[in-house]
Amino acid sequence: RSISFRSDSRPDLFTPRPWSRNMPPANTKRRDSKLWSETFDVCVNHMLTSKEIKRQEAIFELSQGEEDLIEDLKPTFFSPPQAYHDPMLKLSIMTEQELNQIFGTLDSLIPLHEDLLRRLQDVRKPDGSTEHVGHILVGWLPCLNSYDSYCSNQVAAKALLDHKKQDHRVQDFLQRCLESPFSRKLDLWNFLDIPRSRLVKYPLLLREILRHTPNDHPDQQHLEEAINIIQGIVAEINIKTGESECQYYKERLIYLEEGQRDSLIDNSRVVCCHGELKNNRGVKLHVFLFEEVLVITRAITHNEQLCYQLYRQPIPVRDLVLEDLQDGEVRLGGSIRGAFSNNERIKNFFRVNFKNGSQSQSHSLQANDSFNKQQWLNCIRQAKEKVTCAGKAGVPNSEAHFLLSPNGSRVPQGETTLEQMDHSDCESDCSMDTSEISVDCERMEQTNSCENEKQIETNV
Repeated sequence: RSISFRSDSRPDLFTPRPWSRNMPPANTKRRDSKLWSETFDVCVNHMLTSKEIKRQEAIFELSQGEEDLIEDLKPTFFSPPQAYHDPMLKLSIMTEQELNQIFGTLDSLIPLHEDLLRRLQDVRKPDGSTEHVGHILVGWLPCLNSYDSYCSNQVAAKALLDHKKQDHRVQDFLQRCLESPFSRKLDLWNFLDIPRSRLVKYPLLLREILRHTPNDHPDQQHLEEAINIIQGIVAEINIKTGESECQYYKERLIYLEEGQRDSLIDNSRVVCCHGELKNNRGVKLHVFLFEEVLVITRAITHNEQLCYQLYRQPIPVRDLVLEDLQDGEVRLGGSIRGAFSNNERIKNFFRVNFKNGSQSQSHSLQANDSFNKQQWLNCIRQAKEKVTCAGKAGVPNSEAHFLLSPNGSRVPQGETTLEQMDHSDCESDCSMDTSEISVDCERMEQTNSCENEKQIETNV
């Protein structure tokens, strides 16, 4: 999965409405955590060791997470009173085709988690303790391969949902849902992202159970096998989702001339990172770093879709020269003078240069903060290293590519980390979140800077 960057200066999706003041207060986003030792009447001081108590807590956390997921999704979407899908269809707020695109195969995932919860509850003893879970997980985890289609659809689903939010009827409906108690102040996308967020937490949850399981416990071998199974599933889904995301963006590139088309773009399977940057004139650009080519674009609206018009020629990564610019080195050009001081506007720049025969380009690009700037530098440097290594080995880069983790480290595809998948914990509106193990996953950020189709042009 790629890393995406966006500006923190994001307008509110909804403006306050007078009637909203009379709405009952919504619940908090997070539920109160439940502990095994507090849920069951167990004399833990006399019956269990400290290590066993921690093991029971970890098993209970796994079970409680399944219960929370079902509690969130089943009544919200599929059991009366349904809050989103059916009401929007009945009110003609969205078409059935649009709702199918946004909700994907969500309805097929809920029974899977109901099955695991039932199995975990069946092996729980009357005193609340659980002796063995490894065999259950080994038998159940393979069903998570069905997450493939749901996760691969998320980029397109998020883009369509963002587009539909421009319709005041959709916006008003979602705002009312957001302010209702059932939502716990989570918006629709937060709910839709719960399954993916849950998927990438399984390796962590299982490792925690294993950590507190004695070496001579019968569960030891089964838990190790279960961890290998879920790591393989997450890695495979991560790869397929990344390929789906890459294809989505490639299909939305608009070429002003045939000379801008490049086989390096066509052959790309992964978007290493992408997001909004500004040039030294303050013009907003959307930059994509594919495996072997950097593509600088402008976000536009074309046929009522967010698309990306190429700005200059694509830059091959192998020929790209990267410069880390110190704050104050860039001279602002053009006549643009906004509300920011020069000191604020000349920070967080880096430069990409390209020269090949008669072709020459130089772009000074500004990230929205020092952290995002460093992420861009890391991603570009590692892409160049990857291209160089693949070239020396004589291996096509598309067959030996690495995925980039949020801290800039290079991770082979077979060693997918939680951070690569988890771009939000269902509370961050899919923005980059470094406060937890998650990273944002907002692949599509539809901003109000998108321009009309008539504004397609060849220069800024």
